[in-house]
Amino acid sequence: MPAPFSISIIVPAYNAGGFIDECLAHILPHMTPAHELIVIDDGSRDDTAARVQAQAAAAPQCALRLIRQANQGLAQVRNVGLQEARGDYILFIDSDDLLQAGILARLDAVIASHRPDAIALDFSMWHPDRPDKNRAVHMGYAPDTLVTDADTILDVFFADRHLYAWARVIRREIYASFEQPLYPTNRLFEDVAVTPRLLARCHSLYYLPHQLLAYRQHPVSITKSVSADYCRDFTAALGLTKPALEQAGVSASVRDHFDAVVSYFYIGAVKNSYQLPGATGRTVRRELQEIYRATLFGTPDNVLGKMEQGSLRSTSRRDDLRAARQVRQALANSLVFRFKQTLSRKVKLWQRQAKVRALRKA
Repeated sequence: MPAPFSISIIVPAYNAGGFIDECLAHILPHMTPAHELIVIDDGSRDDTAARVQAQAAAAPQCALRLIRQANQGLAQVRNVGLQEARGDYILFIDSDDLLQAGILARLDAVIASHRPDAIALDFSMWHPDRPDKNRAVHMGYAPDTLVTDADTILDVFFADRHLYAWARVIRREIYASFEQPLYPTNRLFEDVAVTPRLLARCHSLYYLPHQLLAYRQHPVSITKSVSADYCRDFTAALGLTKPALEQAGVSASVRDHFDAVVSYFYIGAVKNSYQLPGATGRTVRRELQEIYRATLFGTPDNVLGKMEQGSLRSTSRRDDLRAARQVRQALANSLVFRFKQTLSRKVKLWQRQAKVRALRKA
């Protein structure tokens, strides 16, 4: 029996009163009877639910459902959305992001013509407070092409390093092929732990070179801190994917590209760890190094050498060289690296404090 909708749009929302109206205003006018919209209010303490209900009343022609639940976190919200969805394909949209005009019609055309397991799209980094920093992000596949080679699907996916749950529209059957609930709860970066596993089960992917959405970048707040768990979860997220890739028997090429993105995640977490108190930061960095080595398919020297030689797919050879150099320095506990990171974090903290002071004066 065919699904009643081509696409289920799932919007997780938590205390989203300041954004949800704008988010839904960019979805509802473009919906047809082929689309359903599921908004999950995850125990909001503001007027999120009331705003969604008002939008639904104003657009009775749209299949919009509001699900309200006690706060359970983003991973469980995604699990509930998957359980409730009835469409052939799943599209996640965060409650503060903006779906781009015309994209649902383009997705429907691709689905009708090719019925791929996954559709990859571009997006934009959107800085509402700094329009000069806005930039388009493109995927590395050949435009308007149906990819059926498993290595290409995964190699490009890992080389692009955009592991967001919303960056690809994937058939609901792929999600359902896993033991449920799919998204791991009680940890951060749940999409990083799941999206590679989904792509590993996709036999076809179509690259639609149009912007799916504007991905809102929030001004950095002085109150936003990086915790030890944040650093650990960020580094370990791909480790949850590794067994699934091993079971799928992925090629040496995919393993190398996986190891490259693991290296990027590791050095990102190491840099963030310098925001932690001294002793805590040192302990966390020792743990991160153990997690990093355990997550790799190969050795650090193998993947870092290939990043340095330019033998892997890449969006930026310059970034690869810098990341490889910094990973080597972090593994060697380089004094120069430690000094630079400590100084860098102090400068960024001063800059955030300056921004806060300027906002308070405005």
